[in-house]
Amino acid sequence: MYFGLSTEQRLLQESLAGALDRAAPLERVRAFADGDLSVERGIWGDLADLGAPGLLIAEEHGGTGLTLLDAALAAEILGSRASPSPFLSTTVLAPLALRLAGSSAQRASWLPRLAAGEATAAAAISEPVSGTRDGAGVRAGGGRLNGRALFVLDAPADLIVVADDARGLHLVEAGGSGTSTKPLTTIDKTRRMAEVRFDDAPAEPLNSNADVLARLRDAAWVILAADMLGASQAMLEKAVAYAKERRQFGRLIGSFQAVKHLCAEMAAKLEPCRALVWYAAYAFDAAPEEASLAAAHAKAHLSEVSRFVARTATEVHGGIGFTELLGLHYWFKRVGLDRQLLGGPERVRALAAQMQGLGAAA
Repeated sequence: MYFGLSTEQRLLQESLAGALDRAAPLERVRAFADGDLSVERGIWGDLADLGAPGLLIAEEHGGTGLTLLDAALAAEILGSRASPSPFLSTTVLAPLALRLAGSSAQRASWLPRLAAGEATAAAAISEPVSGTRDGAGVRAGGGRLNGRALFVLDAPADLIVVADDARGLHLVEAGGSGTSTKPLTTIDKTRRMAEVRFDDAPAEPLNSNADVLARLRDAAWVILAADMLGASQAMLEKAVAYAKERRQFGRLIGSFQAVKHLCAEMAAKLEPCRALVWYAAYAFDAAPEEASLAAAHAKAHLSEVSRFVARTATEVHGGIGFTELLGLHYWFKRVGLDRQLLGGPERVRALAAQMQGLGAAA
């Protein structure tokens, strides 16, 4: 069996890479990390011109109707550039929630705006997916939400997809009554995260259940794994390039056996991950009976491999690897957040064992 990318998929990655090279060089990533939120809006506008927000949205609503594999390929490029964008929530989670559980009116209201890049979405699904933290959790009743959601992805945004304690899903328009958003500081300054409080906030319920939330979780795990894959590939390439130009003791450091081994080990660990992520993304649409386990494998394994690559690439760079000037830390911290979002590798492995009847509920 041959499994590879189509010409169209390779062109998608090339187009996104070219756009981000122009719109999101390291100086702009650094500006966003320093608090200039207009950088993300500019990058998202350029990505919208390429149709990135509508990858998973049907053509009838202004999208391109592609698959999660295509979205994962895009996420890989975003991770390789450490690009600020609301991609995970706006392109993936909100369209999927609307497609799987939204009414015709809800789809007609939101999908065309999301596809055109006119609206962005956030996802408050962390507690039901990765475990409830003290004082966190959202309760639903009578068309209202109460409680506190932590680590809300890509907030603030125009629309929030909220999972309640019973694993039901709801739509909340940001800025409405009873909703307040507080930015959260995380190790990764290339993406937005927030705490959202709901105080009798009006919400539109989706026709959802725990199975729909599980599908969103699987999709998010795949996209986070793809982001780690792209970031790890970028760190490997930077380490190899540095080893080819840095001289020590009158020789290029890439000629030293120890440095060669470090770079070779990174490449050897990373290359099999590509097929793992691609298959998990493919299975989401083509083999749903395998999708949850494949997504769990991809998320857990990339969490470990990307941490190894981040540490090793920094070691190859030596002291400069830790500096603000080089900027390697943006990728280092990005994979660090990806590792923990929606479940660290230990929790994800426990869930994978549970799926196979090998362990208790996580």
